[in-house]
Parts: sequence; C-alpha cells; structure tokens
Amino acid sequence: MRRSRIRCLMLTATVGVWALAGCGDDGTSTTAAATTTTTETVTDTVAAEPSEESGPGTDGAPPPADLEVAELTSFSSPTGNIGCVVDPASVRCDIAERDWSPPPAPADCSLDYGQGVQLTAGGTAELVCAGDTALGGGSALAYGESIAAGLLRCDSSRAGITCRDIETGRGFSLARGSYEIF
Repeated sequence: MRRSRIRCLMLTATVGVWALAGCGDDGTSTTAAATTTTTETVTDTVAAEPSEESGPGTDGAPPPADLEVAELTSFSSPTGNIGCVVDPASVRCDIAERDWSPPPAPADCSLDYGQGVQLTAGGTAELVCAGDTALGGGSALAYGESIAAGLLRCDSSRAGITCRDIETGRGFSLARGSYEIF
C-alpha cells in the first residue's frame, strides 16, 4: 500500500498543478488547475507488494527499485554464489559455482574469461575478461528485492540475478544453471 501512495506523491511533484493522473483506485483522475487556490487530491490505494514475478507497471515502467544508489556498490545473491558491483555507468556480476561453461575466450583476452557478465549503460551485455572478481563484497540482495543505479537495475530471485538497462531493455541473467545475454 505504501508504494502506491509514494508513486502518486512523486507524480504530483513531477507534474505540479497541471494534472495528477492515474492515482485513483477506480480509474479516475484528479486535475488541479492553476488558479488562486490549488486543490490536490491523493487517493490511497491498496496494492499488493511487487513479487519476484512483478513486471512493468501500468505505464510500462518497472516498479521502483528497493534500493537506489549513486556510487559504486557491491551486493551478492542470498547464497553468496553471485557477487555484483553496480554504479550508474555499469554493472558486473561474477559467479563462483556454475553448471555451464563459457564459450572460448576471444583472442584479445589474456585474463580469466566467462566468470561473469557485465553491462555498460546504453551498451550490450558481454562475458567478462578480467583478472579480478566481483565476488565476496557487499550485502545480500534478498530474493524479490532490486537495486538500481541510474538506468541500470538488478533484480534478485531464486532463479538468479537479472540486470538490465531500463532504457534500452538490454541486459543479462546469471545463475548456477545458465546465463543469458539479451
């Protein structure tokens, strides 16, 4: 319930006195005109908390992240098998134990290859070629929770960690059983 109210208030702050739309629980909206008196109506709505399977909101945007960061932040899966670092420019997740093998390393990679996946904001995800690791740092991101830095967002589920650029839709999923770049 709290998230619905917060979204309405944020929309009010963004739109100002011209319109407040989409916050009613019966599909109605409230409009406040710029006059000498301004009326603002906020309707509390009862909505279920997002779950691991939550998709985009009614406006097509993902629900707000549980944690938003503006600087380099480390986190891990609840099991600790996946470790990630994220900031507004990029996200990288490495995996300790996996049941899959990466493809052969490209000729220009002389370090470890395929132990994780990285995504740069506005770019495409790719397997990691690095001599370091993102494992072992930060707190666990509980199943069903999410973290965002700028346009990059990661969601934790029992199936693994999924990170994407919310503007382009590009990203990756990483799990013990498989990985996917999309």
